[in-house]
Amino acid sequence: MTTTETDGAAGSALSYEQARAELVEVVRKLEAGGSTLEESLELWERGEELAGICREWLEGARARLDAVLEAEDEESGEASDSEADDEEEDEDDEGDEAD
Repeated sequence: MTTTETDGAAGSALSYEQARAELVEVVRKLEAGGSTLEESLELWERGEELAGICREWLEGARARLDAVLEAEDEESGEASDSEADDEEEDEDDEGDEAD
């Protein structure tokens, strides 16, 4: 069984790199021509499926990056807040010493 013959469930198990490589091959075959209408339609449908798999991988990667960036922003925000709290405590201590 070739990768072009895999069904949708098995197709979603493809890595991004595998799906992209197969998509490149599908596009090459379509651009080369010489296929029957039925073969061209099958290639087109497989290309759409592969493009969807690639899109899912990229969206997942984007979500992971966004989560990391958001966590870093929260950490740096908390660090800034705790530094500001420390400075306020130091100012309070200095005010007490002046009395």
